[in-house]
Amino acid sequence: MNARPTAARPTAARAAADLRPVLAVAHRGDPYRYRENTLPSVESALAAGADAVEVDVRLTRDGVPVLLHDETLERLWGDLRPLRRVPLDQLDELRDGDLTVPTLAEALKTVAATPAARLLIDLDDPHPVAATWEVVTGLGLEHRVAFCGPATAMLAVRAAAPHAEIALTWKQPRLPVRALLDDLRPTYLNPPFGLATAEFTAAAHDAGLAVSTWTADLRRTMRRLCAAGVDSITTNRIDLLRSVLDGRR
Repeated sequence: MNARPTAARPTAARAAADLRPVLAVAHRGDPYRYRENTLPSVESALAAGADAVEVDVRLTRDGVPVLLHDETLERLWGDLRPLRRVPLDQLDELRDGDLTVPTLAEALKTVAATPAARLLIDLDDPHPVAATWEVVTGLGLEHRVAFCGPATAMLAVRAAAPHAEIALTWKQPRLPVRALLDDLRPTYLNPPFGLATAEFTAAAHDAGLAVSTWTADLRRTMRRLCAAGVDSITTNRIDLLRSVLDGRR
């Protein structure tokens, strides 16, 4: 991540947005090639040139942060149980060849092996925050992570980590109220790509916020977002996004 908020641009200069640096963020790794939220998926995204890899983090029954988006293991791993009822030592039983449910620590070490790459940790609620931050600080990788999620989760992140980089996931056409921004101090506003218009982005920049957006998988959408002036794009197709961004140089 690490984009810097910029001031709104006059209409006459809007074309210059196409030349602004835009970060490429891989959504759950490289899910078109490998199962989402697994180490091979993370590694593939890094090899394809991702600046950051977004992963979803939940806790096992014994409180270990691991990579999983859904509440249950059914969709990806064929197990009907909610993750919160499964201890870490039982997750290895779900191994599918080289694929298994990785711990956050494993994902952090994988990303840390690639210079300058970062892990964007998506948290849907406050529950995993303390254990997640403990893993990050225990590895000394505070500078290699950022967090995204709704206000309730991100306020918990800010309380645990006063200097952490935060992307506030936001699904409203108007900017958050100033009181929330003052409490949260996010670097990014993180709307879905349909909200990331040139007008929304300019308003966010004018408020001192960078704009990250998700999840753009079509070339024409990526190009529109670049033209709108966003600072970061999250995609399931990191190779395509990388080619779009490299083609702007």
